[in-house]
Amino acid sequence: MVPLNARSVLGPKQRSAAMKWQRLIGDALNGGRSVQDGEDAAQGAAMDHGQGVFRCVVSKQMVGIFVSVWARSGLRRHFRHPGVSAVGAGVLGWLGNKGAVSVRFLLHDTSFCFVCCHLASGGEDGDALRRNANAAGILSRTSFLNSAGARRAPAPEELPKKILDHDRVVLLGDLNYRIAMDDAEARQLVRARKWSMLLENDELLLELSGGRQFDGWREGHVTFAPTYKYHRNSDQFCWCADGGAAARDKQHRAPAWCDRILWRGKGMRQIRYERCGGYRLSDHRPVRAEFYAVCEVVESKHG
Repeated sequence: MVPLNARSVLGPKQRSAAMKWQRLIGDALNGGRSVQDGEDAAQGAAMDHGQGVFRCVVSKQMVGIFVSVWARSGLRRHFRHPGVSAVGAGVLGWLGNKGAVSVRFLLHDTSFCFVCCHLASGGEDGDALRRNANAAGILSRTSFLNSAGARRAPAPEELPKKILDHDRVVLLGDLNYRIAMDDAEARQLVRARKWSMLLENDELLLELSGGRQFDGWREGHVTFAPTYKYHRNSDQFCWCADGGAAARDKQHRAPAWCDRILWRGKGMRQIRYERCGGYRLSDHRPVRAEFYAVCEVVESKHG
C-alpha cells in the first residue's frame, strides 16, 4: 500500500494512500458513481433499485496494512459501535511494518471483527515460530475501546474488547506461512502443479490441524495455485527457473500460499474461496472469500 522505507515506517500515517484506496474501492463497488457525503440512505436506495449505494462503515491503516468495511446505504443504519485497533509486530516487535489492523462493529445485535495481518516473512528455520509469535501477540494485544465517548451515552450492552470476544471474526492478509519441505522436492511438485501434495506440508494447515496457534479457526479448502512469489506482470514463479535471473535474485522465494483468509464463530458459512486472476502488479496474488453470516436481532421490550 505504501513503500516500506524509513519514512513510511517511522513517519506519520500515510493518510493520502488510504484516501486513494477508499476512492478506488468506492468507485469499484458503486460502478464509478460519485457518492456525496450528504446523501442519505433513502436517496441512495432510490438510485440503486432499493439496495442503496455502498458506503464505508469503518476503516483503519497502519503503514502498508489497511482494512476497510463497506455496506449498502440501506443497511448502514443497522451498524453500531464501530471501533479500530492497531498492533505493530515489526522491528523491535512494535513498529508497524509488520502487525495487524482490526475493525469491529455490531450489525443488528451480532458483533463482527475483521483483522488484517502482515506476519513475519522468511522460510528459514525458526521463521514459522516468529509468525506464530506475531499472531499470538496480535490476538493478545489488540484491544478495542468503548465507542461511547464523552458526548455520547454509554452503550447499554457490554461491548467485546478483544478479538476472540466477538461473535464472528475474519482474519486475513499476508500471513507469510510457507511450505515445510525439501527445496528440490518442492520444486518438482510446483512444476507438476501438484498443489494438494504441497499443501500437505503447508505450515498454516499444519497449525490448524494440530490445534496449536490457530486453535478454533477455520479455512476453506485451498484449490488454487500458490499466491507467492511471482515475477511482476507475469504468471511465472520467481523460484521455478534453473539459473538465469531467478537464480541470481537474492530475494527469490519458494512458492507458497502466503495470502490467506481464516474465520471463526458460529453462524458463518463460506460460499467461495479463490485466488483473484488477472492481477499481476505485485509478486503476490490476491485471494477473496464470500461468506454467509447469520445476524441476531433482539426485539425491543418497548415495541
